Amino acid sequence: MANAFEMPNFSDSDLPDTISAEQIARNRFTEGTLHRHKQEGLELAVRARWVALAVVAVLLPILNPDWTMLYYEALLLVSAGIGWLQRRVGRVGRSQAELGVMALDLAVFIFALVFPNPFLVTDWPTAMFYRFENFSFLFIFLALGTLSYSWRTVVAMGTWTISMWMIAFGLVWWFGKTNEHLGQAAKDAFGHDTDLLGILDPNALQFDVRLQQIVIFGLVAGILAVSIRRFNRLLLGNASLERERENLSRYFSPNVVEELSQNDDPFKKIRAHDVAAVFVDIQGFTTYASTRDPEEVIETLRSFHGLMERAIFAQNGTLDKYLGDGLMATFGTPFPAADDVRRAYHCCCRMSDLADSWNAARLGAGQQPLPVSVGLHYGPVVLGDIGGARLEFAVIGNTVNVASRLEALTRPLNARLVISEAVYQALPQEETADLVKVTDQVIRGVEGTVSVWTLPRHGT
Repeated sequence: MANAFEMPNFSDSDLPDTISAEQIARNRFTEGTLHRHKQEGLELAVRARWVALAVVAVLLPILNPDWTMLYYEALLLVSAGIGWLQRRVGRVGRSQAELGVMALDLAVFIFALVFPNPFLVTDWPTAMFYRFENFSFLFIFLALGTLSYSWRTVVAMGTWTISMWMIAFGLVWWFGKTNEHLGQAAKDAFGHDTDLLGILDPNALQFDVRLQQIVIFGLVAGILAVSIRRFNRLLLGNASLERERENLSRYFSPNVVEELSQNDDPFKKIRAHDVAAVFVDIQGFTTYASTRDPEEVIETLRSFHGLMERAIFAQNGTLDKYLGDGLMATFGTPFPAADDVRRAYHCCCRMSDLADSWNAARLGAGQQPLPVSVGLHYGPVVLGDIGGARLEFAVIGNTVNVASRLEALTRPLNARLVISEAVYQALPQEETADLVKVTDQVIRGVEGTVSVWTLPRHGT
């Protein structure tokens, strides 16, 4: 029985049927999402409590402007202090201390609602205090519980509240004060109508009304618990979707991830349009890798690829694929834009600058610098999914082949970057001042000789 009232620890009953607690424990993203939302909910619950208590504190003297109301104001202050204590001991997962504070909170509040104010001098029967309908204040506690606790805890709050309220009812029935004079006066006035007497008799505890209160409270607690359970399922589902999106972002550029997340079949339709294709490669990396430890080789590639990714994504490009020590990027995928060439060119320049800085840092650390070469071409391609059960978004065409061969041309031309005439013509003139024209170049896949434009290496 005690376990049913404990704070949740991502138990199976809190999770969708298709997701086990073991899977959640292995899923750092989902677990982190749950932890964040529950912590935020706990903080929100405490702040909402203070606001609600402040409203009640202002309302009490308006409804009953008497100094004896200070007793209830003091109890409200105690309740605010319990809220502070709850925030201190509250945490995600099982917490016996937090459960104890929650039970104390309910006990103090129900005591204040049921038992007479000791500073109030009156001959009223104890049962009269039920007539103020203070039970409705307990719905505030139930509502606050939904902000930070699991459905199990809401059920526990409902159960505890009903139990404590009935215990208080029994104590009033057994030990409560009655006033025979008022009771006789009511009987003399309304004795001819038994039902009316039951309503107006100041000594009547009205068990039927109390039963109605706890039944309604229990139903509301159950409905809220079901709603929170559904919310937990939605939260886990959303966390799973965000996790899948995060996993996609490890393999695809942000614009492709966006397209994949928004459409069921984003690339099923085969299309053809102009795309700017970029190839990047580390010169002499095969020789370098053959004399280095595998760990050093992988770390070097990770460092280099990280820099290149940054340049690509900064210009909203698509990282098409890694090619060993190099990579291929495209601009105009999955859909073309008017400034594809310009963004691709800026990306290539940024790649060259980052590569220079990277090599300077390597040289300063006593490591061998690794020249980086970049090739850029712009032209028509075919785009679409290829593969069977496992699909890959492919960019196919001679434009891709030419871009790769322009990158290879950087070696004989001693250039950091080689771009085609098509790219040069598409760029604003003010952005091409640093480029050098090289004529009569033979590129496999292109008829005759062509002119290319280069960005020379520093010092040449």
